[in-house]
Amino acid sequence: MPAPLAQLPNALTILRLALIPVFVVLVVQAAGDASWPAGIVFGVAGITDQVDGWLARRWQVESEFGKFADPLADRLMIDIAVVLLFAYDRLPWPALVLIVVRDGILLAGTPVALRRGYDFSVSFLGKAATWVLYASIAFILVTDEGTVWPLALFWSGVAFASVAVILYALAVWKALRS
Repeated sequence: MPAPLAQLPNALTILRLALIPVFVVLVVQAAGDASWPAGIVFGVAGITDQVDGWLARRWQVESEFGKFADPLADRLMIDIAVVLLFAYDRLPWPALVLIVVRDGILLAGTPVALRRGYDFSVSFLGKAATWVLYASIAFILVTDEGTVWPLALFWSGVAFASVAVILYALAVWKALRS
């Protein structure tokens, strides 16, 4: 793999991180109304999440930076979107609590388990939850307030994410006990 191409997955992760302030500005400018520009930026972030991981695994160029920055970029983008949508009354407070608690568990548990030698791999359930959350949040961003179907999709993503976090927490617990 030529060196410049080998860096493409990490470059996509950096792009996703760079899109966060752009996304914030677009959502704030929309002030809670439907925003195609914010939805598109969020959708591009979701697509880069899928592409960078797939390329890294396919080309066998997974890096320590990517293993850290890729999930961080996802958590930041999704969490910021949920906070903003909550602030503009587009998502209810339980959505904010569940997403923040989920990511708190992930952030707190991972370093502890890694120090114990537990090697985490990407699960299909975790990826599916991320896909559904990205899609549903993008749909919430581009639809009018009160549109029900994107919220139903969002809650299904939260359900997937909750099951994935429970399985993750059990794995961390197992790692801590050994």
